[in-house]
Amino acid sequence: MKERNVNFGVHAFGCKLNFAEASSMARRLQEEGYVRCDDPTKSQYYIVHSCTVTQEAERQCRYLIRRLHRENPDLKIIVTGCYAQLRGDELLKLPGVVATMGRLQPDRVLQVLNGDGFLSCTAGEDVFIGSYSWGDRTRVFLKVQDGCDYGCSFCTIPIARGKSRSPSVEEIVNQAKRLVEEGAREIVLTGVNIGDFGKVGRRRKHTFYDLVVALEESLPDGVRLRISSIEPNLLTEKIVKVVAESSKWMPHFHIPLQSGSDRILKLMRRRYDTNLYRERIQMIREHIPDCAIGVDVIVGFPGETEEEFMKTYEFIQSLDITYLHVFPYSERPGTDAIKMDGKVPMSTRKERVRTLRKLSEEKKLGFYKRFIGQSRPVLLERPTNGFIPGFTDNYIKVLLPEDEIEGTESIVNIRLEEIIPFKQSIAVRGKISEKEGLCMA
Repeated sequence: MKERNVNFGVHAFGCKLNFAEASSMARRLQEEGYVRCDDPTKSQYYIVHSCTVTQEAERQCRYLIRRLHRENPDLKIIVTGCYAQLRGDELLKLPGVVATMGRLQPDRVLQVLNGDGFLSCTAGEDVFIGSYSWGDRTRVFLKVQDGCDYGCSFCTIPIARGKSRSPSVEEIVNQAKRLVEEGAREIVLTGVNIGDFGKVGRRRKHTFYDLVVALEESLPDGVRLRISSIEPNLLTEKIVKVVAESSKWMPHFHIPLQSGSDRILKLMRRRYDTNLYRERIQMIREHIPDCAIGVDVIVGFPGETEEEFMKTYEFIQSLDITYLHVFPYSERPGTDAIKMDGKVPMSTRKERVRTLRKLSEEKKLGFYKRFIGQSRPVLLERPTNGFIPGFTDNYIKVLLPEDEIEGTESIVNIRLEEIIPFKQSIAVRGKISEKEGLCMA
């Protein structure tokens, strides 16, 4: 490896997929001899891996770029990711930006750092570039799929990310094995639409169920596996049964809903209705009663009346789910939704967000209360503010006093003692279960 006296920083916005890609990019640069230093005042280059899902994500990206430039006017900023793919020319006008490139392309980033000329480009051919996070968190985010063939009327991701594509099952299994050998305790599968896994080239060679079974059969006991998010129409009973019967797959699903109004779902061009969604939740509860279920919701979509918002509220209230991720509808250039009538005022969108986030906290509190007094396996993370945080198998946030245990990044049986406030939400104060102790070193 050639040693280089060049420092670089990396920051990723958005989803777990972006986080995995940025982490892989950083490792690639370090393998080439570059030194990671996220302090912009001590770096020569900075890679900003951008997101374009919402206006807010883009605003935060621009804000970071301007802040980096203020802190170090000589810093050369490379912007990658979805925002750069869609509107790279806009980003090039910002101070300090020397190159933009859409889908993260390691060779082109290296071309810039090697001084072979600054360039701006968007990706052409849809190819799968594998990535995974490492060293940043206890859990590893493993990219298994990219792109999307769905055409939701509000979403620019198919434009930014291209067609749905995947590696083979064998490639993912081999990569997961290597991660476990290197010490990974939990692997979270991530992608744009991971339920659509299996398109190699333009042909479907596998299904997501094939991947779930292969990982179950191939990885050793003691490894934790988790599905980041899956569309309700792609979540089959076969997948749920594997998770229900497995000690490796964690009892946790995250299933986008977006609206509880069938009329709005049609306008969004979602591939299900509320009846199918309810069936999926009931199916999970039938097979995995203790399962955590997260839900994505968009409020204020064009044409969403107060009555239809209340349909969403009442529908979610009636579901046995655990928590919500709530977003105000964001106008995205190039989408069909931006041209629809019935624009909802931003003040109304924000009020609806607050209403559903309150409902989310009520749901989460009810779910957490079910397990107080029980012991569950918790993957411990790095200490913060006097506590060691972690998540149970069914995704309950647990805080353990730092002085009660030596060492972290292990899986320990924790008795769930008491629900306490944590940041803007809640967590559970835990205690090592004397009866069961460690369940994995």
